[in-house]
Amino acid sequence: MAYRAISAHHPDGLRLESYAEILAEVATTGRRLTRAEVHELRELGERAAREGLGLREVVRAHLALARAAWPDLPGASDASGVRQVRSAATCVLAASEQAVDALAEGYERAQLVAVRRDEAARREFIDDLLHGRSDLGDLSARAERFGLQLAHTHTVAVARGDQPHDDTDPLTRRVETALTTRFGPRRVLLTTKDARLVCVAPGHQPDVVEYFAEQARVALAMEGTTERGCRVAIGRAHPGPGGVVQSYEEALSALELADRLRLEPVVLRASELLVFPVLTRDRHAMADLVSTVLGPLRGARGGAGELVRTLNAYFDAGCVAAEAARRLSLSVRAFTYRLKRIEQLTGADPADPFQRYTLQTAVIGARLLGWPEQEL
Repeated sequence: MAYRAISAHHPDGLRLESYAEILAEVATTGRRLTRAEVHELRELGERAAREGLGLREVVRAHLALARAAWPDLPGASDASGVRQVRSAATCVLAASEQAVDALAEGYERAQLVAVRRDEAARREFIDDLLHGRSDLGDLSARAERFGLQLAHTHTVAVARGDQPHDDTDPLTRRVETALTTRFGPRRVLLTTKDARLVCVAPGHQPDVVEYFAEQARVALAMEGTTERGCRVAIGRAHPGPGGVVQSYEEALSALELADRLRLEPVVLRASELLVFPVLTRDRHAMADLVSTVLGPLRGARGGAGELVRTLNAYFDAGCVAAEAARRLSLSVRAFTYRLKRIEQLTGADPADPFQRYTLQTAVIGARLLGWPEQEL
């Protein structure tokens, strides 16, 4: 017995050869479908899915075949007696239930394979897009499938929480739904990479990445991410396929910089952090500045660490001594004493605009280099 071809053009093209003979045997003997028959039905369901038939159409066509075969089955007529008719009907319905279940299983299996194939293609595209590992022409052609026009300008934003996230996370879906609801079918790609949420949006629509940043922050907070653990970084807008890579790398660099400098803002913009790459471009010069300007603080009781933290708090508070003292849980008097001690040791007055600039640059350098915890 063989189950044969499916027409891809119309559900009525679904044909099961010898199906009437099987149902006749089922009605007579009461047997269930054999393992081979169930296997062929599963394969039939898989072929139906591959040829584009809907599951509803496949099941309806199958049941129509069973209904058409019913009048000619043994025990189906009134002359056979009510009890025999009921018995035949029960057996045929049980066999049809098996057949429908096998068809659906094969159909769903084919769909799962297709979905996994699409997911693999999407993941490969995202990896190539964010790391620039593919031919740009090929990458641009593949991007159309995912709603991106790489000839245009794009901005990339990256969100990170305490927990890793992937494309199947409820949090990812929540942020994606919020973006779709707000902006509709714009050319926006939301995905995950290295356990972080990534949003690729048109560069001329900055409101998209700003909204993504807000929604990601809210979603991460709802998940239980601490304010310190939640970070969203937004790269600058750049043109072309290489622009996506550049913007993505800027966002990653902003996240790394925020960790090293212990920056307070939850949302970081690469355009506002451009001074830091300049400062770190010459590590030797920066180390020399830190050593020269802040090195004398090692002579303080307890070392340089406490006084460097004092300067950090002072500059972070906008050079307002009362606010800086509050942040360090000190009295204003104790805090101003520390500032005086810093001036005595370094010879630089934090209240003097020019000397303050030198001190602040040295303090930023100390953060970047991990000094005084790490030797220069």
